[in-house]
Amino acid sequence: MIYNPFKSLRFRIFLIVFLTGLISCLVIHSAILESYEDRAVNVRESEVSTQLMILANHLINYNYFSDTTSDVINAELDLLANLYDGRVIVIDSDLKIRKDTYGISEGKTIISDEVVRCLKNGTSGSTAVYDKNNGYIEMTAPITETLTYESGDVARELKKQDVVRGVLLISVSTDYITATMDILTRRAITIELIAIIVILVMAVYMSGRLLKPFDRITAAINDVKAGYTNEPISGANYFETEHIIQAFNQLLQRMNALDASRQEFVSNVSHELKTPITSMKVLADSLIMQDDVPNEVYRDFMEDIAAEVDRENQIINDLLELVRMDKKATPLNITSVDVVQMMEIILKRIRPIARKHNIELTLETTREITAEIDEVKLSLALMNLVENAVKYNKDDGFVKVKLDADHQYFTCEVSDSGIGIPEDSLDKIYERFYRVDKSRSREIGGTGLGLSITHNAILMHRGTIQVKSEENVGTTFTVRIPLIYMQSLE
Repeated sequence: MIYNPFKSLRFRIFLIVFLTGLISCLVIHSAILESYEDRAVNVRESEVSTQLMILANHLINYNYFSDTTSDVINAELDLLANLYDGRVIVIDSDLKIRKDTYGISEGKTIISDEVVRCLKNGTSGSTAVYDKNNGYIEMTAPITETLTYESGDVARELKKQDVVRGVLLISVSTDYITATMDILTRRAITIELIAIIVILVMAVYMSGRLLKPFDRITAAINDVKAGYTNEPISGANYFETEHIIQAFNQLLQRMNALDASRQEFVSNVSHELKTPITSMKVLADSLIMQDDVPNEVYRDFMEDIAAEVDRENQIINDLLELVRMDKKATPLNITSVDVVQMMEIILKRIRPIARKHNIELTLETTREITAEIDEVKLSLALMNLVENAVKYNKDDGFVKVKLDADHQYFTCEVSDSGIGIPEDSLDKIYERFYRVDKSRSREIGGTGLGLSITHNAILMHRGTIQVKSEENVGTTFTVRIPLIYMQSLE
């Protein structure tokens, strides 16, 4: 057999544990780096935004748009650009660039959505855009002047109005964030490699550890299979293995019971077949050892030998019938049968035996019954019940057969006034060669297989058989058979 690792439970457990650990490491790695990046960008934006507000106030206070030569303001602009390793541009309300720390765009006109929006909306129009690919943050902030004026004709009131005089546009480098993330990434990769090695070792260990109970079960089953032991398996570690062990122990118990039953059956068959042969041997030896035996004695001995041959033949026929019914592959010959007529034929065959002991044999039915059955097998089963009711009865007794049916089943009840069955024997009467009264069974020629044959035939029809009995009072067998035969799905 070619080994396929993907069919191995050990490999699957290893793979699940390893992938779970690996994916967890990668997710944590990604989450931590992204969290740091977002946090660093937000902190930088907050810092720059504060600096821009301060610088915007200074621009208004120094009236920078009237005189861009202010050394103080230009120094602040250069300091801010150098501090954040970026570029600062001062734009007036006409979108003219009044100051560029790079010194390359002064006097030019800038047309940008962010700048126009900031001029139009003031503080609410401020923007901050993080360009991860190019490594910078671009921010805009309005340069706002607050004007105070009087309003009203009678009562003069001072009112304030914010007027946007221009926009500060700054590009801030994020190289330090990228450098920090590179350092964190290298450290994270180192930690991840260590974690992956630990996870790999743990996955190998856990896959072996978790499957140890299954290995013990497998070893125990192999011991049973090899014939080293027949003892039940013990030592369940998990809920699942406990169920497996219970199921196997039940199977083992059933196998042992079947083996014991088979051995007992072989022993019983040997004994039953040997008994008539022994009797014939004794009778034949008796004739051989005697000289001048009268014809009457010869006749008596030969009649006894013939009776033993008939008994042997009956045992063999019953065994063959039982074997045929034991074969599940043997199909039933299902036909639509008039059950009442079939039972009348059975009683007709049994009545000569009943008359010998003056036993009243009656059939009661309230309706016509037609069922899908194997007439030969079920007829044999019911005949065994009626014949036993007659043979194990008392003189001047009775045997009543009642037939009834509903929309699903028909019922055959066979009751008698016979010797009854002891309570402790009711569970054994369907066993092969089991006899309640061995002496009487031999007297009437029973083989001990009749009820076993009956039981098998009823089960083949998906029916049930129940018995109620009281010693020296009588016995009642109740058979229940489906009217429509249902083929097994097996």
